[in-house]
Amino acid sequence: MKSKVFYRLSLIILILLSVYPIYMGIKVFIQYLQNGSVLAEEYPKYIIPYTPMCISIIVSAALLPSLYKLSKRFSLIIGSGIGIVLFFSGELFFEQIKVVEGYTEMPLSSWQFAFCYATPEVLRAIGEPIYAENNPAFKVHFYLIAIVIILSVIGVLYGFMRMFQEGLYQKMKPLIVQTVCVTVFISLCILACFTAFYRNGTLYISPLSAFLTGLFFVVFGVTFGMYFAGHFYGKRKLLSIWIPSIIAILTTIAMYIGELVLMGGYLFVFGKGGFFMPLGIVPFSLCDLSIILISGIITASLSLLINRREKA
Repeated sequence: MKSKVFYRLSLIILILLSVYPIYMGIKVFIQYLQNGSVLAEEYPKYIIPYTPMCISIIVSAALLPSLYKLSKRFSLIIGSGIGIVLFFSGELFFEQIKVVEGYTEMPLSSWQFAFCYATPEVLRAIGEPIYAENNPAFKVHFYLIAIVIILSVIGVLYGFMRMFQEGLYQKMKPLIVQTVCVTVFISLCILACFTAFYRNGTLYISPLSAFLTGLFFVVFGVTFGMYFAGHFYGKRKLLSIWIPSIIAILTTIAMYIGELVLMGGYLFVFGKGGFFMPLGIVPFSLCDLSIILISGIITASLSLLINRREKA
């Protein structure tokens, strides 16, 4: 009974949270069917990756109970695989749609690149973003973000469903931590969509922008690290603590690499002084290396905490 109530409530919440992204997708899809393209003034922000991501999560979540009945052991893997396949199918479809303004036509991904690169205020100052040169590398961010969110959300849903079905209440703590992590990360993603973290269009960003960007990188790594910490919960330290922390560090590094490619080999500078400057030929500063390390430390600390509490 608890499992059914949880499943239905979770599905309703996911649908409600996805109303706007799915509405954006429907709006663009209708224009595409009618005109073969989308007018710039009618294009909703951040349709990629959030529309295909929301659709993939809802479909995967809806299928989870059936998958669990058919194959308890492999239901999470199958559900996650379905979510990833649906995401990339929808993503590639939307990416090939053209955005039109006047006599200028560009792929949707080129238009989206400008929104990823600078704040709306900067874009208004430099001209319409449709004229921005496309850099497909920015999609690395979107793909990484979407995959982490899809896997984390489906993992949490599966974990709670299995907990209620099989009475595995000892896994409540890691599931709660995972839920908090992915919730905070999604909240930061939403904030980034509408503010671009208040970047000013230059490499030297404000303290507020630096804090939010650094926080985003840390939470991104911690979210994926805790996803694995949930799977390795109760195992030996190598699996339950060190592997998740290493994954968190590698995930944060991957996001940094995406930034480097997007920015032509440069990174945003978070402040003044040697601590924030690149280390010679290495594009990373001590601040960047600290952010990468912090994501691993927080993941290791959370993993150690939830495992120690269970032993107590």
